[in-house]
Amino acid sequence: MFFINLLKLALMKNNLKVERAIKNITQEELAKKINITRQAVNAIELNKYVPSTILALKMSVYFGKTVNEIFSLEETD
Repeated sequence: MFFINLLKLALMKNNLKVERAIKNITQEELAKKINITRQAVNAIELNKYVPSTILALKMSVYFGKTVNEIFSLEETD
């Protein structure tokens, strides 16, 4: 029961757009580097799609950051 309540109270956020800006790359360029579509990058940035663990790790390696530095859980009401 407690675990189910935690799932309802968490929303995944990311700072992917900021990381792209730091590297001065477009969504298209990032997509090509990690072998996904530009639309997928856009959906992740807009928090409409939660990436797989493998994809999050690919982004982590590309940006030289930990997964937790790029993605975080935000509590909701």
